Amino acid sequence: MCVSGGVRRGGGCGVGLAGVARQVMEPPGLSLSLTLLLLLLPHTSSPEPLRPADDLTTSETCLPHAPKVNCSFLPLEFLECEKPTDHRGNQSARDDEGHGCVKFGGQRFEDVEITKVWCVVLEGIDCCGERRFLRDGFPCIKYSGHYFVTTLIYSVLLGFLGMDRFCLGQTGTAVGKLLTMGGVGIWWIVDIVLLITGSLTPEDGSNWNPYV
Repeated sequence: MCVSGGVRRGGGCGVGLAGVARQVMEPPGLSLSLTLLLLLLPHTSSPEPLRPADDLTTSETCLPHAPKVNCSFLPLEFLECEKPTDHRGNQSARDDEGHGCVKFGGQRFEDVEITKVWCVVLEGIDCCGERRFLRDGFPCIKYSGHYFVTTLIYSVLLGFLGMDRFCLGQTGTAVGKLLTMGGVGIWWIVDIVLLITGSLTPEDGSNWNPYV
C-alpha cells in the first residue's frame, strides 16, 4: 500500500509528481514554524479616526512665504469667540488667569476694561497655526435690556413713583422713593440729574443699549 501521492510500480511505491511538489513546497516542520510565528506576532489595531472636537485644536506650522494665513490674523467674521470671563471684582483671579473682566461697563472710553477672549476658527476655514487662541481687544461690556431714553422718560413722567429705579433693578431705593412720593419732589429731580450725568446706572453693571 502506497502513501498518498505515490505510484505503485512493480511491488514498490514510487513518488508521483504531486508527492514531489508537496515535499518541495512543505519542508518538514515548516507548517508548525509558520503557525508559531503568527501566534507570537503582536496584533496591531488600526488608529482611531480623528474626532471633530480634536480637530479644533489641530495646528499646522506656518512656513515663511506660505500661501496660508496665520489663524490668529483672521478677522472676526471667520472666528467664533467666547464672552469675556466675569471675575466679579476679583482682581487676583484676573491676574492668575491672565484675562477676563474685573468689572463691566463704564460711561467713558477710558473707564472700560479691555481683555482677551478665547476664539476658535470656524469649520471649513483653512489656515496655519493654532486654531484656538486668545484674541485681544474685547471691551468688558454687557447688555441686559436697559435703555437710556426709556429710563429717562420714566424718570421725568413717573419718577415720583420710583418707576425709573424699578426699571434699573434698584428695588430697595425704588420702594423708598415710592413711599415718600419722590422725596417730596426733591428725590425726583435729583434722579433726573443723576441719569443725565451718568451717575445713575443699571444695578447689574450693564451698559445702556444703543437703541431705544
